[in-house]
Amino acid sequence: GAMSVDSITDLSDNTSKLLEALQLSHPHELDPRRSLGKKKMLSLNPISWQVPRIVDRCCKHIETHGLQTEGIFRVGSSKKRVQQLREEFDQGLDVFLDEHQCVHDVAALLKEFLRDMPDPLIPRELYSPFLSTASMEGPAQLATLQLLLFLLPPCHSDTLHRLLSFLSQVAQHAQASQGPDGQQIPGNKMTASNLATVFGPNILQKEKPGEKDAVAMNFEDSAAIILVLQRLIEHHQTLFMVSPEMQMDILRRLFQTDPDVIDYLLRRK
Repeated sequence: GAMSVDSITDLSDNTSKLLEALQLSHPHELDPRRSLGKKKMLSLNPISWQVPRIVDRCCKHIETHGLQTEGIFRVGSSKKRVQQLREEFDQGLDVFLDEHQCVHDVAALLKEFLRDMPDPLIPRELYSPFLSTASMEGPAQLATLQLLLFLLPPCHSDTLHRLLSFLSQVAQHAQASQGPDGQQIPGNKMTASNLATVFGPNILQKEKPGEKDAVAMNFEDSAAIILVLQRLIEHHQTLFMVSPEMQMDILRRLFQTDPDVIDYLLRRK
């Protein structure tokens, strides 16, 4: 979330919910130093991104040590080492991932975390709406995906944005390239389509894993999941950017219905 006010104790429930819904800009646009010395307990949403530590650290580790690793997310890992890392994170330990950790172990840990979340990164009630965008094309598809992304809870939105940004980086290193000195830099061979194939079922889940009434995913759903996630990876920067026109439209509506909220927004500016 990115909304922070000095105090929300004097706001009505409706206004509080309205402010909470205005997750329209990313908190990195705000200066974190502004929050120093303030009582954070009264902040409606924290300035910092609501991304689980395990997700951020796994992404950073692979960004630092694994972008050129061929078959990242597809090559097998050590179940024992992955389980040990998982237990350390579960215990709340400050786990430090460095060059000594195997990239494939960290990749497997990230996949497991996303797969085993009690509620998937894209909540199950939005599974069908997201899948319906697979039959759309061009601007209409991207516009619909963007509106659906705006419905995500703040921590889901922040975490998905972090993950998609990371996967986009991985995809950019899929092909082999030449370094500044002419040396050959190997590619990881994980295109956006390949990454969507691996991560799609972990992010878009219709049923909880292991549920008795869970049916095998049909081919159409599987293909749609891959296509939707591929679009999210390829266009994440545009999809998470709210246009000035939409912000102005929201401010115009707020001016008519909740002018007090405008005052809070201007004070934040």
